[in-house]
Amino acid sequence: MCSKPATKLVTDVLGNSYTSDEFTNITPSVIKKIGKKLHTKKNHPIGLINKQIQNFFYATYLRAGGNPIFSMYDNISPVVTLEQNFDNLLVPADHPSRNLTDSYYLNKTHMLRAHTTAHQRDLISSGLDSFLITGDVYRRDTVDATHYPVFHQLDGVRLFSKHQLFSKAKDIDKLNLFENGSYTELKQAEHSLEAALAVAAELKNSLQELAKALFGADIKYRWVEEQFPFTHPSWELEILYQDKWMEVLGCGVIKQEILKKAGAIDKVGWAFGMGLERLAMRLYDIPDIRLFWSEDTRFTSQFNVEDPSTQITFKPFSKHPPVVNDISFWIPENFHENDFYDIVRSVGGDLIENVELIDVFENKKKQKTSHCYRITYRHMERVLTLNEINTIHENIGAEAYKSLNVIIR
Repeated sequence: MCSKPATKLVTDVLGNSYTSDEFTNITPSVIKKIGKKLHTKKNHPIGLINKQIQNFFYATYLRAGGNPIFSMYDNISPVVTLEQNFDNLLVPADHPSRNLTDSYYLNKTHMLRAHTTAHQRDLISSGLDSFLITGDVYRRDTVDATHYPVFHQLDGVRLFSKHQLFSKAKDIDKLNLFENGSYTELKQAEHSLEAALAVAAELKNSLQELAKALFGADIKYRWVEEQFPFTHPSWELEILYQDKWMEVLGCGVIKQEILKKAGAIDKVGWAFGMGLERLAMRLYDIPDIRLFWSEDTRFTSQFNVEDPSTQITFKPFSKHPPVVNDISFWIPENFHENDFYDIVRSVGGDLIENVELIDVFENKKKQKTSHCYRITYRHMERVLTLNEINTIHENIGAEAYKSLNVIIR
C-alpha cells in the first residue's frame, strides 16, 4: 500500500496563506502580534512618538502652496519577500540578518520584515521622492527588558533633483550630481563630491532638528560613522541623555544602485531609520518593553492626551515579585541561542522578563558543552504562583529537548 505524502503546514497571516517549508521558523506567539498596529493608536506611547515625528516633517518641509512634501505610509503589510527585505537593499548573501536564527521566515520566499526599509524601493518606484514609513518589524533576538521579537520602526526618505539640491547655489549650471569618480569615505563613485556633501549636510540638518523637536532645543548630539548595506556614507546620530550617549537612529546617503533600479536615475537622496520603542522608553521613562503590549488601564490611561508632544513621565504601578528558575542542558553542535530564546518566548509569552546565560561548562573528556540559563518570570499585573511557573518551566525544557535536540541536565 502506498503511503500518503506528508501534508505541508500552511501559515495564515492577515488573510493570506503561506505553505511552510524548510525555512519556516515563525512561531504562534509572534503571529498573534501581527496586525496590532500600535503605531497607529492615538493614545499609545508608540502612536504618540509616531505622530510627533510625522508632525515635525509635515510642518518643517512644505511645498510652495503650503502642503507637506512628505507623505506617510503606516498601513503596509509586514509580510514581504526576501527580495524586498534583502536584495533590493543590497544586503550581501552572507549577511547575518539573512540567517534563520536572526529573522522570521514564513517560507523560503516570504518573511516578516526585519525593517520598514523593505518598502523603500517599491515606494520610490511608484514615483515618490519624500516619504515616511512606519510599521511593526520582527527579529529573533535576546530576551530582556529592552528586546522583544516585535517592535516598531520609522523610515524616512528624501530625494533631490539637481535643481532641488543646489537651489541656493549661484552657479548651478557648473554643478553636477554625478561623475565617473572614485569610491571614497566621503562619497560613492557615481556621485560628485559637491552632491555628496550637499546631501549629507541636508540629511544631518534635518535629523538634528528632529532630535531637538523630540528631546528639547538644548539637547547635545554627535554623529558617529557607521556602515549599512544600503547607504554610503552612513552615520548614527547619538544624543546625550541622562548623562549617557544614546543612539537615536541610523542614516546615510542612499546608494545610487538602489535608486537606479527603482527608476530614479536623475536623483540623489538620503534615508534614515529609527526604532520607536527605544525612543518611547527614554522619553517616557518606560522600564520594560513588554509594557507596550499591556492593556492594563493603569498603563494606557497615562498616555490619554490630545497633544502628542505632551511631556509624560510614566508612573510605575505595583511591580510584583519575580520568580527565578535555572535550566541547564547539553547543547548539540548546531545550537544557537536565539532558537532557545524563541522557545522561551513562545512557551512563556509575556511572563518572561529576562533570559540570561549564566554558565558555560565544557566536558573536554566527553567533548560536550553545557549551557545554564537563568529565566526570570514576572507578570506585569498580578502575582505568579510557583505551580504555574514550574509548569511553564517544564514545558520550556520539553520543547527545547524536542525542537533543539538538547539534553536536559
